[in-house]
Amino acid sequence: MSRTAEIRALAARDPVQAEARLAALLGELFGITARDLRINHDQYSLNSLNGFFTCERGACFFKFHQEEGEEQMRGEYYRADILARAGLPVDQPILTSTLPGEQILVYRRRQDPRFSDVLRALDLAPDAQAEARALAAERDLNARLLEVAKASLHPITPAEARAEPIHRLFHERLIDPATGRYPAGRLASFYIGKDFDLPGMTAPWEQISRARPVINGVAYRHSLAELFDAAHDRLAPENLADAGGIVAHGDAHNANVWYERGAARDRLAFFDPAFAGENVPSLLAEVKSTFHNILAHPLWLYDSEMVPGRWQVSARLTGDALHIDTDWAPGPLREALLAVKAETFWKPWLAHLAERGLLPADWERVVRLALFLCPTLVMNLRAGEGGGRHNPASSVIGLAQAVVCGSAPLTGEDRMSRFFDAIRP
Repeated sequence: MSRTAEIRALAARDPVQAEARLAALLGELFGITARDLRINHDQYSLNSLNGFFTCERGACFFKFHQEEGEEQMRGEYYRADILARAGLPVDQPILTSTLPGEQILVYRRRQDPRFSDVLRALDLAPDAQAEARALAAERDLNARLLEVAKASLHPITPAEARAEPIHRLFHERLIDPATGRYPAGRLASFYIGKDFDLPGMTAPWEQISRARPVINGVAYRHSLAELFDAAHDRLAPENLADAGGIVAHGDAHNANVWYERGAARDRLAFFDPAFAGENVPSLLAEVKSTFHNILAHPLWLYDSEMVPGRWQVSARLTGDALHIDTDWAPGPLREALLAVKAETFWKPWLAHLAERGLLPADWERVVRLALFLCPTLVMNLRAGEGGGRHNPASSVIGLAQAVVCGSAPLTGEDRMSRFFDAIRP
């Protein structure tokens, strides 16, 4: 286990000892004396650790992302210079370690909030004026993302596609990265052979995953098992070269985005470019931001303890069907963000790919499968013993969101089928 992995695991049970270990590691890596180090207890740190300290360089903020088996994985971490050269708004670290298993970034400490915190506050206490400013900032960022994507789009080879670290967020969580064995990785450790505690029932993964999903009375084309198998096939890194490559952050969920308040207009800026690259497969680049900034909210993924009692949730197995019913919805702010993302990035971007002859015929399938992997593999969706942060209610919402993203309804429409119709070239 890498030293960052050990510290991240230790932080959950002995924060004081973890802070001491991390201060020593920072001293060893950067030749500094880290004082008053504090690890944040942050609901957004699903696969990372962050916090504050002071040293000879002043007040600092640190963050590192830690992935299972990262010492054996391909590609480089933390290439903020790529984003800056391309013209994307990105906070440059003052200290960087890219050693395998010890990838850490240190920034000058800011007073700006993260965009994730701004939006969460608005989910809980709507404010029309503040929401309008936040949506304008999102619109401005998407316009810049689109400009950079168009300017940097170029053909890539399967080997170049495979070398990009962004696949650690998707395909490499399905497999053993050392051998390529499937199913393995998080898919196996989270779900296979495990029981799911759902509201009013318990069922094994083998039954849950093969059942035909019926969500709020709408039947879907694919089971969870079929979606995982399809993702393993279509999202294999070498298969994603067909849509070209671009310069992208790759993991721009809003806990990696500063919210800079201005006099007339607010501005967003990236940090923690752990998966940035110059050859990021173009259909994958904005998937994480689309899911984690919109469809993971409000509350169910990052604040799952707030779900029970807030929404009605039920699940039942009938024959070969898994029925899920819930009145949960992303809420007006997240719906507005989804519309902005569709209008200012996805629709013009897909049209540009089509004009360049780089839009695969199955582009919707690619985007859907990548969206599907976001909730299922970022953390364990199971509730109960051996699961992650989830309770039965939030677990069911997560399963429903995964299916709605990954599969189209057999008949009729839903939120995501309307989204894909809106962005279709």
